[in-house]
Amino acid sequence: MRIGIIGAGQIGGTLTRKLTGLGHEVRVANSRDPRTLAELAAETGAEAVWAADAATDADVVIVSIPQKNVPDLAPGIVAKAKSGAPVIETNNYYPQQRDGRIGAIEDGTPESVWVAEHLGAPVVKVFNGIFWKHLLERGVPAAAPGRIALPVAGADGPAKQLVLDLVDQLGFDPVDGGTLDDSWRQQPGTPVYGKDYDAEGVRKALAEAPRERPADFRAGP
Repeated sequence: MRIGIIGAGQIGGTLTRKLTGLGHEVRVANSRDPRTLAELAAETGAEAVWAADAATDADVVIVSIPQKNVPDLAPGIVAKAKSGAPVIETNNYYPQQRDGRIGAIEDGTPESVWVAEHLGAPVVKVFNGIFWKHLLERGVPAAAPGRIALPVAGADGPAKQLVLDLVDQLGFDPVDGGTLDDSWRQQPGTPVYGKDYDAEGVRKALAEAPRERPADFRAGP
């Protein structure tokens, strides 16, 4: 597939490495000149492009940037993807640590719903709760003992199924995490976040998630 990645940090860079390794054609961008990604491009064979061009004709788009930077993305930045292409977002809201206060999220809007509203496109939430090094190194074949599972939240349909299949290709068990409105169950501070559970463990953790955002992941008064 042709995959466009907007964001080349720990998760975006890791996905660039993993997806090119699987034989996918990857275009990767950050917020700067593509020449700043020359080393990653040389290592992986990915094409470094401007952010405005990353999604062009893509079968899958991945947005992996700090939450506070989402409003800075150009309007329609994912609109050049192929019709029906899923838009994956891996972001997390860290108000105290990085992002500052985002009122809508503090008031209860799930992080991914907020991202979708800014992008003007449906999104699928995945890869937000796994340590980047584990994403890089711990993928294993299907049915392998102890295979790490990852929750996937988004609207049911072909786009979500494509994402579930991609997670499996990468070496992890995909677990349906419900709709995008349910994606708060995998936000920072929830029982599934940062854990390397198997599929049964992920389902249990999602079910046990409390609706209230933990104090460490709220902006405070």
